[in-house]
Amino acid sequence: MPTGKVKFYDSKKGFGFLQSDDGQEVHLPSSALPSGVTELRAGTRMEFGIAEGRRGLQALSATVIDRGTSVVRNQRPKPQDMATIMDDLIRWLDTASTSLRKGSYPSRSQSEKLAQVLRKVADDLDA
Repeated sequence: MPTGKVKFYDSKKGFGFLQSDDGQEVHLPSSALPSGVTELRAGTRMEFGIAEGRRGLQALSATVIDRGTSVVRNQRPKPQDMATIMDDLIRWLDTASTSLRKGSYPSRSQSEKLAQVLRKVADDLDA
């Protein structure tokens, strides 16, 4: 059976593409995934059967060989640095909370910055 890596996979759309070890691009429908697998990240190594479909090569009965490493996980801050970021974030949220208790929302620019930081911190924690 051929092997290759996931180029991308969109679970919402239910398909993605594999790059086979011999350089071919192969369509990966959700129906070809092993039972219980709904998410795949780029770089995951897979073994799969290939059939010629209406629009080119299509993967059949794929199995995961190696999940690969998360790029985000490798680039996230060290735990000690993350603790400092969390302390600062708590102080910032406390200031916003005080403003809300007094009956006013933070300014638009402050709200946008806070939302951006919260998303980044959430991504780093979830990696």
